[in-house]
Amino acid sequence: MASSPVVALNGAMAGRASRGYLESKAPTKTRILTSELCRRFGTLGWVSSSGGSIAVEVRRDSIPRSNRPIAMGRRSGVRKERIMPEYMYGLPANGSIPHLPSPKLYSSKPPRCMCCLPFSAKAQGYHFLFNDALELQHLGPNNLTPNPGLQQTGKGVANYANISTNVKAGALNSDNPTDPLPRCVVLDIEGTTTPISFVTDVLFPYARDNVGRHLSATFETPETRDDIKLLRSQVEDDLKQGVQGAVPIPADEAGKEQVMAALVANVEAMIKADRKITALKQLQGHIWQTGFENNELEGVVFEDVPKALMNWHSLGIKVYIYSSGSRLAQRLIFGKTNYGDLRKYLCGFFDTNVGNKKETQSYIEISESLGVNKPSDVLFLTDVYQEAVAAKDAGLEVLISVRPGNGPLPENHGFKTHV
Repeated sequence: MASSPVVALNGAMAGRASRGYLESKAPTKTRILTSELCRRFGTLGWVSSSGGSIAVEVRRDSIPRSNRPIAMGRRSGVRKERIMPEYMYGLPANGSIPHLPSPKLYSSKPPRCMCCLPFSAKAQGYHFLFNDALELQHLGPNNLTPNPGLQQTGKGVANYANISTNVKAGALNSDNPTDPLPRCVVLDIEGTTTPISFVTDVLFPYARDNVGRHLSATFETPETRDDIKLLRSQVEDDLKQGVQGAVPIPADEAGKEQVMAALVANVEAMIKADRKITALKQLQGHIWQTGFENNELEGVVFEDVPKALMNWHSLGIKVYIYSSGSRLAQRLIFGKTNYGDLRKYLCGFFDTNVGNKKETQSYIEISESLGVNKPSDVLFLTDVYQEAVAAKDAGLEVLISVRPGNGPLPENHGFKTHV
């Protein structure tokens, strides 16, 4: 396609534009930033619908407006908050289209271009938002969220919902200011959102001390019968593999007391070994449910967690939990915390039914379940090195949480951390 006169995005003369130029570093970064701004503006309600077009032009008084390039347009039928960089056209001032987005899925034709030239001639009022946002992006402070009071400049998870705040090793605060925010965040609980001590000193002892009472009170209920079935299957495997602490569970014909005694012995051994297995976690969740309902338990999260959840929510970033604890236990912890009910900020829960947290396939399953375009659209936060490795191997972005009471990390582990 013939080249056409344009000006470089930074205002310097670029001579004649070519497809190569429009696919070079500066226009590519601009497409990424424009996509991110559209998503945030749409999420905050500053722009809406799929009608009209979005354009970014060079703002330099020394350049005649007729010669300023339209940096990019918007493909037809896509809501502004869902615009992706690959959906955009590159349009020089003369209206030709040197850069085409990739074709639609199952189609050999690229999406229809919604011409941006009328937008340039008849400004519709969004341009000042983009200009201001671009300036803020260079200056550093984050003013793109509706409640700046939620932002911090200190340490903690809340900083990862910021755009440009200078925080230690935050993937969302990358050295490259045009790196987009993740589409989804997946959080571990123990050692990330919640102190390890709450799990080891409160939840585990509560389950251990109340397992007998719980089984006795609910022994004949369908829920507990299902728990016992899972435990029987797990213990059979443990006995075959010679797992320490495993004892045979007699058949129901032996009587309720003997069955319960064997179940309690196995559960106590599993808790002591901190085993991340579905049979144990499902039963623990049911025991904890009683504790939460009776106001004997209250979830604990770090101080910065509610702020981070609110920030991500305001930016339209979906947040999920992935824990070895059952989904029921996860909902209980976040449904009644020292900061109230936080479930309104969470979009879903994953447990060991999706797979072991130290296995790569588990994170592949999660990213596919979330429906993202690519695994790197998902940010995973955990305190466990092996989990971080598994998630990274699946293509996810990863941060390791460094909290009081967390275990040591290997030297030169290669992951970004947050404190």
